[in-house]
Amino acid sequence: MSTLARNGAGKNFPRSLRLLRHADFERVYRQGKRHFAAHMTVFYLRREVGEGLRVGFTVSRALGGAVDRNRMKRRLREAVRLCRPQQNVAADVVINPKKSLLTAEFGELLKEIERAFEVVQRKAK
Repeated sequence: MSTLARNGAGKNFPRSLRLLRHADFERVYRQGKRHFAAHMTVFYLRREVGEGLRVGFTVSRALGGAVDRNRMKRRLREAVRLCRPQQNVAADVVINPKKSLLTAEFGELLKEIERAFEVVQRKAK
């Protein structure tokens, strides 16, 4: 088995599950609802049934340098990737991390993402 296969390199976060366009982010911010958590704020907006879940991340420059911001995004992407198969919700979600995300345990981050998706699933109907 190659090093890439052992490290999970084949497990990715496909473009079809990401929010990419500025207009989509703006729509979620303007028309959506918010959920506050210890290490992040989650904005969400319901989509048509069957359209599935799309997730985007925004990290402010105020949270640190490029290295810290990219680390936050990598941790969030991985947490969402691990929680995503359990979610059956049609919504656009934007996650804004807080500075405390950098020092949070990954298990704690996973639980927080799961709780946030439960709230989105319950309230976005």
